Amino acid sequence: MYLLNRICILAFVTLLCSTAIAQEKKKITLEDVFKSNTFSAKSVYGINWMNDGQFYSSLNRSAGAPSVVKINVATGKQEEVLIDGQKIGINFSSYTFNAEESKALIVSDIERIYRRSSKGINHVVDLKTSEKQLIADGEKIMYATLSPDNDKVAYVKDNNLFVVELASNSITQITKDGKWNEIINGAADWVYEEEFSMSKAFDWSPDGKKIAFIRFDETDVPEFNMQTWGELYPKDYKFKYPKAGEKNAEVSIHVYDLDSKKTITVDTGTEKDIYLPRIYWTANSNTLAFLRMNRLQNQLDLFYANTETGKSDLILQEKSETYVDLDYNDNLFFLKDNKGFIRTSEQDGYKHIYQHDNSGKMIRQITSGNWEVTNLVGVDEKGKKIYFISTEASPLERNLYVINMDGKGKKLLTPAKGTHSVNMSKDFKYFIGYHSDANTPSKVTLHQVSGKEMQILEDNQELKDNLTNIAMSKKEFFTFETVDGSSLNAYMIKPVDFDESNKYPVLMYVYGGPGSQNVTNSWGGARDFWHHHLAAEGYIVVCVDNRGTGARGRDFKHSTYANLGKIEVEDQIAGAKHLGTLPFVDKGRIGIWGWSYGGYMSSLALMIGNDVFKSAIAVAPVTTWRYYDTIYTERYLQTPQLNAAGYDDNSPITHVNKLKGNLLLIHGTGDDNVHFQNAVDLVDALVKADKQFDSFYYPNRNHGISGGNTSWHLYNMMTEFIKDKL
Repeated sequence: MYLLNRICILAFVTLLCSTAIAQEKKKITLEDVFKSNTFSAKSVYGINWMNDGQFYSSLNRSAGAPSVVKINVATGKQEEVLIDGQKIGINFSSYTFNAEESKALIVSDIERIYRRSSKGINHVVDLKTSEKQLIADGEKIMYATLSPDNDKVAYVKDNNLFVVELASNSITQITKDGKWNEIINGAADWVYEEEFSMSKAFDWSPDGKKIAFIRFDETDVPEFNMQTWGELYPKDYKFKYPKAGEKNAEVSIHVYDLDSKKTITVDTGTEKDIYLPRIYWTANSNTLAFLRMNRLQNQLDLFYANTETGKSDLILQEKSETYVDLDYNDNLFFLKDNKGFIRTSEQDGYKHIYQHDNSGKMIRQITSGNWEVTNLVGVDEKGKKIYFISTEASPLERNLYVINMDGKGKKLLTPAKGTHSVNMSKDFKYFIGYHSDANTPSKVTLHQVSGKEMQILEDNQELKDNLTNIAMSKKEFFTFETVDGSSLNAYMIKPVDFDESNKYPVLMYVYGGPGSQNVTNSWGGARDFWHHHLAAEGYIVVCVDNRGTGARGRDFKHSTYANLGKIEVEDQIAGAKHLGTLPFVDKGRIGIWGWSYGGYMSSLALMIGNDVFKSAIAVAPVTTWRYYDTIYTERYLQTPQLNAAGYDDNSPITHVNKLKGNLLLIHGTGDDNVHFQNAVDLVDALVKADKQFDSFYYPNRNHGISGGNTSWHLYNMMTEFIKDKL
């Protein structure tokens, strides 16, 4: 009896001590996350490997004015300052070297346009003398690019393509038909930029004597109109936005010869309702490769084009009953001396590496297994090795591997658990690694290609030290089975003072779109720390990657084809029901929130899962896929003309009568991506159904709803809604 009492007393004292320690630590506040950026991780930016593999350059912003410094790999020390922003009097944001590394192109006064497009003032700087040359008379231009032969710069201005000779500063206008909302030369239209992850649409030939470019004729594409507010009379901003089932821009490929000053048109076939999402120069300046996809994106063709005649030949074709994945990491590498190419494909059910000869015939499948290659880092032709990032260790992780080109000798180079990305040197002797896990901020290190660490470039020790004084729970990963028996990956953040005998409310966070992934063993950003703030306030935060998300093979990802929203929402509801069975969860207080596709999911889940979810926040949601763009929507749903039910059956607008819980709808009126029209039509349907809800709009804010005080205001409002409604 005495021993039992002593054990009870010790246990009680231990509990008191742990509670006291938790109380001594500081809770994460909204001010920490959105005002003071207390938890922002540092990194190493603007790293470029130099021709001599013993050096790399880095953009340094720590000294006030930006500078580009040259670092010795062996010593880790700075050898010299290549570009001194203070000395040349330019506050530049980015830089690129010419092939000889004698000059650099720097960009300043950058003005963002859409997600990936921008324009700015460009200078060419002589690295020896620091003399600078202003390009295009100081006008803001787009995608300025030095030629491989070092003496020219190509750029886009006012929808036309130009070249400037650096020696004479003379400008040649290659195209003259460019016109706003009609013709674009050398730059992508809105939908290609957003959905094919491209903005620049031209490229120099290897010898610097030709420029290949894509021309977009968007004359007949329907025009979208957004009003911008802030003046006595609101202004109209009109741009071409092809919604599902509507007309796309007509695209064509052209090659300009700088010597003859003639432009040829590449033969891309007789069908005009196509996509031309990529152009690539092969190692031969007379051969241009390009990709062509049909409107439904279930056929991908690789062509070689003769740049003297424009004649093209089909090299490779891939078809699918759903859609063919266009690799946005551009995992297509052309071997020297016309020895073929290396590419990735999902054709065996998982994304893997394949080698083809120059005629397109497959030589071998280099990697295989129930895991995916996510990035083809580099192909060392001399050493006959391929470096790649994959999910072999876990769908939640990313690691660097090397494999021989014959498919043998695969080796793991980054064994630490978590998420790795790398920047490999041109001679394949070194790489700079970026590594984090769910509970450890990013560490940037220099490695020999064997994986051996040589130097720490950034370890975020200051942030790690700060975190020791913060009351913060670790992310816990778990799995559960959904309605069809599939195992789903998820994570949970518990309150710091978690007590399993208590009942906690739960907020689920969702994105859930095709190929996406939120449940990863990696360090998060401000949104993650907002979740940690909520956990400090007594909420459990959970995220579930439903069927249709990425890193788990083609069948898992394509399972939502032609019926977006249906099984994804089933999985989120199943996740909530699973949580409701846990002894420490209050199943009557489960909420869900998401942004963009996640806003679509959260609003639909609240309606269909009205017996499971109490509240939802939908930020910038798609409310009907009829309002979204052609490329993304038709890839997963076909066109509205072919699959009307796929568009309407799982639209939140269709299910407004089922709303029982608390809905907060948020949108920016200047959202060029998911238009404010989505929110307006959902509001109209809710009013007609006599449903009460909360809504808020942010004037002129785009899809990211940010800038100035906006993020603070947004997350403060969402926090109060959660506290009030959950």
